[in-house]
Amino acid sequence: MDWIAGDIGGTKCRLAWVTAERAGGRQLRFECEYPSAAFATADDLIRQFIVEARQAVSPDSLMLALPGPTDAQHVALTNLDWVLDAADMQASLGIPHIHFINDFQAAAAGVAMLTPDDVVVLNAQPAEPAGVRAVTGAGTGLGLAFMLADANGRYRTSPSEGGHVDFAPANARQARLLEQLRTVHGHVSWERVVSGLAMNDLYRFCCAEQNIALRDEAVDGAALVARAGAGDAAAEAALDLFVELYGAWVGNVALLFQPRGGLYIAGGIAAHLQGRMQASRFMAAATDKGRMRGVVERTPIFLVTNKRLGVLGAIATAQDLA
Repeated sequence: MDWIAGDIGGTKCRLAWVTAERAGGRQLRFECEYPSAAFATADDLIRQFIVEARQAVSPDSLMLALPGPTDAQHVALTNLDWVLDAADMQASLGIPHIHFINDFQAAAAGVAMLTPDDVVVLNAQPAEPAGVRAVTGAGTGLGLAFMLADANGRYRTSPSEGGHVDFAPANARQARLLEQLRTVHGHVSWERVVSGLAMNDLYRFCCAEQNIALRDEAVDGAALVARAGAGDAAAEAALDLFVELYGAWVGNVALLFQPRGGLYIAGGIAAHLQGRMQASRFMAAATDKGRMRGVVERTPIFLVTNKRLGVLGAIATAQDLA
C-alpha cells in the first residue's frame, strides 16, 4: 500500500510518499516541502507532488493534516484561502481514500515518534509514563492538541481550537496591547498575539509605546529578527513581548491539561527563536500564575526542534488507519 501524508500550513506544506512493508514497517519514498502561496488549491499541490515523486504506482490513500476544524471531512483553512472537501478531492485526484485531521492532532501523534535529539528541555521535570501530554505551537497561527493514554498505554490524540480562545492580558502593558488590537480586529484571541500573524501588530504596538515613527511596510517574524539584530529598539521590544506572551500561553496550557507526560512546543517560530525561548523570560512568564505557579513548575516542558513533526504524525495516523 502506498500513501501520501501531508502537513499543510498557512506558509508551507510538507508532503511525504510512504510505502507500507509486509513486515508492518514503512519506507519513505519521497518527501518535499512547498510554499503554500505557490498553489491556488490543495489539488494543484497534490498533483505537483505526485509528478515530482515519480513513483511507479498511484497512491492508495491521502492523509492531510490541516489547520482548522475538520468538520465532516470538509475544511476551510484558517490562515490560507483554500477549502478542501475529501469527497471532491477523491473525485478530482482519483485517489481511493482521502482523510483529513487537524494539524495539531497530527503534531500530537508525531510526539510519540520523537527522540531526545529532537527536543530541547525548557523545564526539566520528570515526565510521568502514560501521563497526559499536550502540544501547542505558533506558526502562521496558534495550534493546540492533547493526548491521553488508553489502558494499553497507547496515546490517543484529540484536536482543539484552543488558540482562538479570548486573549487575557497579564499586566497593564498587555492590556494596552489588547485595546489596540480590538480597534483593528474586534475579537482578540491568543492567536492574535502568539503567531506569525501577530508579529506586525506587536511591532506596531511597540513602536507606539516608544514613540517611534512607523514604517509603511508590514513586518513578519524574519524581518523582526533582522531589525532587532540591526539595533531597532521597537523590534527588540516586540520579540521580548512575543516571548512573554508565548510563555504566558504555555503556562495556561499547563494549567488546562496538567500534562505530566510532557508539554511540547512545536511550530516554526519557537525553533527560530530557540535562544530567546531558553532564556529566563519565557519560563518566568509561564510560571507567573499566582497560586497555581507550582502546577506549571512541575510540568516537563520541551521545545521541539524537529521540523517534520506534523508530517511524522500524519504518516503515523495514516498507517493506523490503513
